Amino acid sequence: MVETTLQRLVVRYAESVQEPVQFRPETWRPRLVPHGAAHVLDIGVESASGLGGECLVERGDLARLRDHAGDDAEGLRDLFVAVMIWGSGTTNGRGPRYTEMALSDPRLPKVLQTTCEAVRGGDLGGAYRQFALRGVGRSFFTKWFAAVDDREATCDRALILDRRVFRSLNALGWSSWQAAGTRYWPTRYATYVNCMHAWASTLGVTADWLEWLLFHLNGRVDET
Repeated sequence: MVETTLQRLVVRYAESVQEPVQFRPETWRPRLVPHGAAHVLDIGVESASGLGGECLVERGDLARLRDHAGDDAEGLRDLFVAVMIWGSGTTNGRGPRYTEMALSDPRLPKVLQTTCEAVRGGDLGGAYRQFALRGVGRSFFTKWFAAVDDREATCDRALILDRRVFRSLNALGWSSWQAAGTRYWPTRYATYVNCMHAWASTLGVTADWLEWLLFHLNGRVDET
């Protein structure tokens, strides 16, 4: 049932792509300056249609920043900030405040380093289990996992699991705890990633595009 519905949706949205995310640098700057992270705002390019100083950032920008960061602690911190900006856009007004909370958390360097190592080592459940920062929940720390994962595309690379994706999965009749056989969230997340990669392979698309499609649909899987 899940794959049948996904096949229909993949055909329907085959030409759709993820658009860049718009953000306002001046909204973020006061939250980042005290932590020496305001330079991350340069990742964006000015929006041609923005009337309030908006800039655009896209997933490819995160990948380039990741490749530049390597495993350097400051580089990982900058990548994390960029992920929070990209994930918040202009719709999540709490994003700057939550990012500042995370930057103020003394656990930040260790959490970013250990979860980066876990993700790149293929231990997604371990990464999920180890992530704990003030102001950052699953919707955002799985964005961090997806952004920091630099493994080959042939691996089951980390994917985002936020509320919109979850809403679409539930609408498809898929249950993470039933698929995983447990209510333990680290295992449920790893199971979700494995299932998404398996579906994507069967459907002839990439797993990150399929993840974006579920995000885009936001539970509206029965629309014609």
